[in-house]
Amino acid sequence: MLFKFKFLFRKKRKNRDIDEFDIEKEEAEKILKILGGVLVDVRSPKEYEEGHMEGAILLPEYEIKKKAREVLPNKEKIVIVYCSSGGRSKKAKEELRNMGYKYVYNLYNGYQNY
Repeated sequence: MLFKFKFLFRKKRKNRDIDEFDIEKEEAEKILKILGGVLVDVRSPKEYEEGHMEGAILLPEYEIKKKAREVLPNKEKIVIVYCSSGGRSKKAKEELRNMGYKYVYNLYNGYQNY
């Protein structure tokens, strides 16, 4: 069902670097508003303190293996991860998916562009 909703929001992609689990800010906002989910900042605590997206929880990329099950107990819930530029969040997305989280998306180009 999520994928049906996701594609309703999806714009035609101009950039071929975007994969099916990368989403832009507007898409993320619509998905979170309509379907709910968790917005996760995977940057460092210092970066998070300096500013973060409204409603985001902190789970640094380097602590995902250790703390994800505690912070994100529901593997069926939508999770949108972001970092500064998209590199750490892309790794975090893959790690969470490997841990069994079904609906994990990466905020394309990260926080710096918003």
